[in-house]
Amino acid sequence: MERLDKVISNLGYGSRKEVKIMAKKGLIEVDGVIVKDNGMAVDPEKSMIKINGEEITYRKYIYLIMNKPDGVISATCDNREETVIDLLEVEHQVFEPFPVGRLDKDTVGLLLLTNDGELNHRLLSPKWHVDKVYFAKIDKKVTEDDVEAFRKGITLDDGYVCKEAKLEILSATEEGSEVYVTIQEGKFHQVKRMFEAVDKKVVYLQRIKFGGIELDTDLEEGEYRELTEDELAILKLN
Repeated sequence: MERLDKVISNLGYGSRKEVKIMAKKGLIEVDGVIVKDNGMAVDPEKSMIKINGEEITYRKYIYLIMNKPDGVISATCDNREETVIDLLEVEHQVFEPFPVGRLDKDTVGLLLLTNDGELNHRLLSPKWHVDKVYFAKIDKKVTEDDVEAFRKGITLDDGYVCKEAKLEILSATEEGSEVYVTIQEGKFHQVKRMFEAVDKKVVYLQRIKFGGIELDTDLEEGEYRELTEDELAILKLN
């Protein structure tokens, strides 16, 4: 059971104060009865709630895919920096979603956002072995020795030994390389630190796949949309 005003507010129909005003005006109906107590307890999954004669559709969770832009941080709030939540429309912000893991401020690409804590935990927990795939540009020539080092497990600067990672060379010259990197962890600056461990620097990083979901190339950087039912089913199979 949840408060009526919370249910309505979470669906983007106004603040709790605005919901209270609607209730006083007799605009809210629950199971065929006009309700003026905005704080009454309801079962949003069973009760039929109408606002001004229009039935509202309740949903508890929201699942979004964003093409994260450069310069925006993966956080729910920050006093100084623009966050990925700031990029959302109010109708999605009211669900209080949070990013699934983090992308560095200067890393772009696929970012999932949800308020489903259980799914968030499963996607981030190393024991579930969820692949995260990145496209990266490197400042030097990436070699087969690097591929083998990634496969064996790179040791980071703090002594942490990474799990096996897949490094695929797309192109490699003395001036630089382009690669795919697949990891199943999410340590702080992990991909960048892995290349630093082999004396190389990441100059561009984009996440292109997460748990079987691919970056939607129709989304410009900073744009987002809700996951499709098929995409959500793929995520929940992980």
